[in-house]
Amino acid sequence: MPLLYGSSAATEEQRSLLEQGEAQAKRVFTGFIDFAFSGNILEIAFGLILANAFTTVTNSFVNDILLPPLSILLPLNRNMDEKFFILRPGPKCDEQNGYNTIDQAQQDGAVVMAYGGFIRHVVSFLFLGIMLYVLACLYQYFSKDNIIKHTVKCRYCKKRVSSKAIRCINCTSWLDGREERMR
Repeated sequence: MPLLYGSSAATEEQRSLLEQGEAQAKRVFTGFIDFAFSGNILEIAFGLILANAFTTVTNSFVNDILLPPLSILLPLNRNMDEKFFILRPGPKCDEQNGYNTIDQAQQDGAVVMAYGGFIRHVVSFLFLGIMLYVLACLYQYFSKDNIIKHTVKCRYCKKRVSSKAIRCINCTSWLDGREERMR
């Protein structure tokens, strides 16, 4: 039988549904708060912020300090980003002078290989990798926490295992040569 809005049973049911909805909303909100402020999430957020700042500083060092002298060593006396090679000239290309900038060549419709930007990105990537490795070594030195996991290749299955391991985790062979001595 349908409930009437004026009856006490209808208001009881509405109150019960509202209380259940409130309880679910509180549970979702407290779950989110527990998740957002748990130690791992805050550590990850802090690490990402530091990594972004570190990447910005490293890219600035590479682009502003390291690459200008390198661009002088390469054949053209331009910034690294302005180094390019014309694969196919455009219709308005001057045979004697060519193009002065990448933008000028691209606006003319020339096919351009911009190797300077690629070299800049490769140098930036390599320098960032080296700096992160140095940072990991410094952290490991001061905290005694092993971030850098040194590995060796198992001589039997050729897979990488920890250098501190006695047995290979993949093929269970002895890494100290015991199996060779038994033969």
